[in-house]
Amino acid sequence: MAWDQTPERWMREFKFDDFRAAMAFINCVAELAEEHEHHPEIFNVYGQVRLTLTTHDAGNCVTEKDRQLAAAIDALLEG
Repeated sequence: MAWDQTPERWMREFKFDDFRAAMAFINCVAELAEEHEHHPEIFNVYGQVRLTLTTHDAGNCVTEKDRQLAAAIDALLEG
């Protein structure tokens, strides 16, 4: 599944078998976010995670920071 993209935000939903797997993924995303110094909005219910990327200090629009973090998250899933 690809990122749902608008000029204001990129969003993607991920489904996992259980809460533990979802939280492990969230923790990996948190590490990436720290490395990129850019933090997504994270929503989690049991095995479902939704990430939203936007750059608040650029007026709530998608910037290169969002594109780079999205690519890193995608690479995490491929690896």
